[in-house]
Amino acid sequence: QVQLVESGGGLVQPGGSLTLSCVASGSTFSMYVLRWYRQAPGTPENERELVGVSFRDGSTLYGQAVEGRCTISRDNAKNTVYLQLNDLGPQDTAIYYCNKPPDTWGQGTEVTVSS
Repeated sequence: QVQLVESGGGLVQPGGSLTLSCVASGSTFSMYVLRWYRQAPGTPENERELVGVSFRDGSTLYGQAVEGRCTISRDNAKNTVYLQLNDLGPQDTAIYYCNKPPDTWGQGTEVTVSS
């Protein structure tokens, strides 16, 4: 069974940037479609917001809330997918999760945007 481990969260000042990492187990990482979701404080699990998607061919798709300030990339040699988010605001405060469809999730990494 594939396991996902996120890292890179923390406290970030408004206007700052961060890069999150998600390391996946397994020998067929290059074949994985991987998604980043986030769950804002006080919102239920079934309302996690899609941040973006990394497809097998390296193409990406972004959620409307982060379009233009988000970059998702992957390093197949390191079994890692990255999420870079710029110009952070309080609305970006959330726990960020990595997901391998349909139902494999990491434990999440918490991001707090505050001065």
